[in-house]
Amino acid sequence: MSPPDYSIIIPAYNEQHFIAATLQSVNKAMEAVSSLKGELIVTDNNSTDRTAEVAREHGAKVVFEEMQQIARSRNAGAAQAEGRFLVFVDADTLITGSLLKTTLDTLETGNYCGGGTLATFDKECGWLLRRFLALWTFLSKTFKWAAGSYVFCLKEGFVDIGGFNEEFYASEEVHLSIALKRWGKKRKLKMKILDEPVVTSTRKVDWYSTRRLLGQILLFFVMPWRLKSREGCSLWYDRPEEGRDKVMSKSDSDHD
Repeated sequence: MSPPDYSIIIPAYNEQHFIAATLQSVNKAMEAVSSLKGELIVTDNNSTDRTAEVAREHGAKVVFEEMQQIARSRNAGAAQAEGRFLVFVDADTLITGSLLKTTLDTLETGNYCGGGTLATFDKECGWLLRRFLALWTFLSKTFKWAAGSYVFCLKEGFVDIGGFNEEFYASEEVHLSIALKRWGKKRKLKMKILDEPVVTSTRKVDWYSTRRLLGQILLFFVMPWRLKSREGCSLWYDRPEEGRDKVMSKSDSDHD
């Protein structure tokens, strides 16, 4: 049997209430790309819920990573990937067949080493978050930084640069983008940020105040060393009981 052309990797920690919709969107997108063969990998990042079971129910190969760190989780999935193209999707993010096709077409041109796409939220947000998203969009397009919700690259480049930098508990996608850009420049390859957005959840807005979310992000500019600390990046790793209850209640009501 021939190996897959591309691998989609989804890192997941306690994502049973989001990952089913993500996997459904990914499977549908893969079906829309008939010219290339793909594989779907979910990294169970030491979940205590049904994340791994839900992933298997949707046809994903499940890889286990005990240490709860997003960079290690992404790298663990990539280590098992057979495709020459890698696509990383967050467990609370929805993609389309059009986006996946554009991604693979971009990599197949031989002119690009990687990239990402824009992001939009799954519901209306306050003006502060909208302004932050607009700022991120500007930075992403200007500096060719991929957002963690959707990252793609050549496996060759990913391996050569050592994958996601495991020193960091957040911003690992930016560091990967910078490293890939350097790697590609030596080979006359570029990074590309696509225009078709993915839809990602606003669950952290349900869990935390906008002021706290943006406050922690701004704190990274003052104390960047906090990015190398799990405690310093707690908003990316905590799963507040109250927040989970809100998400579960919303998920249940959506299926009534």
